Amino acid sequence: MTAVPALDAGSHPPGRASGDLVARSLDLTAKLRQRSVLPAVLRVAQGERLAAPLVVDLDPTTACDLACPECISADVLHTGRLAGERIVTLADELAEAGVRAVILIGGGEPLLHRRIGDVIDVLHERGVRIGLVTNGTQIDRHVDRLAAKLDWVRVSVDAATQDTFDRFRPVRGGRSAFPRVIANLRLLADRGCHSLGYSFLLMQRRDDAGRVVESNYGEVLAAARLAKDLGCTYVELKAALDEHHFTINQRAADLALVRDQVAAVRELEDDSFRLLTSSNWLAVEADHDPVEPKSYHTCRISQLRTTVTPNGVFVCPYHRGNPAGRIGDVARTPFAQMWAQAGPGVDPSVDCRFVCARHGSNLAVEAIAAGGPVPSPVDDEDLFF
Repeated sequence: MTAVPALDAGSHPPGRASGDLVARSLDLTAKLRQRSVLPAVLRVAQGERLAAPLVVDLDPTTACDLACPECISADVLHTGRLAGERIVTLADELAEAGVRAVILIGGGEPLLHRRIGDVIDVLHERGVRIGLVTNGTQIDRHVDRLAAKLDWVRVSVDAATQDTFDRFRPVRGGRSAFPRVIANLRLLADRGCHSLGYSFLLMQRRDDAGRVVESNYGEVLAAARLAKDLGCTYVELKAALDEHHFTINQRAADLALVRDQVAAVRELEDDSFRLLTSSNWLAVEADHDPVEPKSYHTCRISQLRTTVTPNGVFVCPYHRGNPAGRIGDVARTPFAQMWAQAGPGVDPSVDCRFVCARHGSNLAVEAIAAGGPVPSPVDDEDLFF
């Protein structure tokens, strides 16, 4: 079983306002109660189809300058990009359709798209909130725009030292990107980035006998210290998934190694720095069954959030590149038209038996659909649900 990096888990801290606000950003279900979100949730619970999702994961390109051996997007890498003029008009279409938030992600490395600056400008001018998941190598080329116009930036580093980084995050050209990534993190923090995350994905490599031969498990605390020193708002801990998106349960000794460091990282927390732990790490830590059965047959959250890539539109990042999860294409079709004609997507009871970050949100909407109480609305804090 090959371990691959975890997908975006949906944790998007909305700024430096307070440590509590950062911590609450992980509660995706609670975000559905926000005043500007709840009406759409109620419509979806009633079986209505929205004119547009509220959140879009946007992959501008499948190109990447790194050559990570375990890349979860290996099957789609270097297979295309959204054309320059098309991606700019698409940004305007998303805003016009009513999309409230866009996450620039991949796929590939989003900052490698030559029109990414124009995309950010259009979305920002139209009042769309913007987040970015990046490998960090290109931040210096866009630093002022990122600091001024994005709600948050999360950088996938997954190491605390250059040696470990180079083993898990090698560059195609061979030269280490670690010094540049670290310098870029400090640069963006110094420019006043609203929320800057240092993402740490727990990874191991095993030999044919199942013995761990390479690991970054021992660098969690060092990474957190480095993140705080750089001026990051938080460090996020995630667990790797297998090639089918299932969590991989770990040996007791490995879990203990991480737990001990997590306890030490908690000592670093203050009003400006937090440790976030993803749902997949919590599942692994608790030794949960990697199979998470779903009793519902429609992913209602896919009505509220979708994934747009150069190779099609998919119900969510878990199904990026999966033909069964492909619901349309925006290469030549206007977004609103594509969304109105979108296919049915996947059956979660069959196609999503892995631990899903949006399972709790789906259960909450299913409960409303079944006649349960409608939650009381709360003020908007973070539209990236």
